[in-house]
Amino acid sequence: MVKDGYKQKVIDTILSIQDEISPVIELDLNSPNIFAFDLTENNSELRKVDLLNTKAFEKYIFDQMKIKNTSVAIGKYNENRTIYKRSNLFENDMTNRTVHLGIDLWAKSGTGVFAPMFGKVHSFKYNNNFGDFGPTIILQHSINNVVFYTLYGHLSLSSIKGLKIGKLFEAGEKIAEIGNYPINGNWPPHLHFQLITDMLGKQGDFYGVASIKECKKYLDLCPDPNLILNI
Repeated sequence: MVKDGYKQKVIDTILSIQDEISPVIELDLNSPNIFAFDLTENNSELRKVDLLNTKAFEKYIFDQMKIKNTSVAIGKYNENRTIYKRSNLFENDMTNRTVHLGIDLWAKSGTGVFAPMFGKVHSFKYNNNFGDFGPTIILQHSINNVVFYTLYGHLSLSSIKGLKIGKLFEAGEKIAEIGNYPINGNWPPHLHFQLITDMLGKQGDFYGVASIKECKKYLDLCPDPNLILNI
């Protein structure tokens, strides 16, 4: 488990290299038309969408983006969402996981994904359950002896083909592409981007969603990735 104060050390380290951070996708995250989806129970329009039907869910997402005239939209960090009811992956006997631990970048499949800073492949995996991450890459970064990780979920299968643990990526180097359903975990195309301070021994996967009961613990493990995205 991450030690007390280590989260702040990671945050301070990332803040110290802001000028060296490269864009994570090949789209402008600060374009004037960009907007953030409301994926909570407060969104009455979303309640009309059959979320079990990925094609219908995709139509809702990209129709909204077309109305706003943007090629990329945001899914918020620390958002208590209703959309995870579409998969029993987020349920157990005690509680449901609904709090989002990353930031989503909704964009067309095939959109390039890039390393924001120098790092190496910690692990990768095809998480192929319905509602899961699909092809996933986790990079390990070490800056001034401060180690942290970035996770890239819902990628194309080709993104992990031939990949090797320990492979090095420079800042700005292409690492993957946004995938399409059903390969990407059966979601409308998007990148789930997450910052992690302690992998808890996991390989190629991590908790992308937390329960209300445990969200403080996991939000401490996973600081706001906008530290890197700078939206």
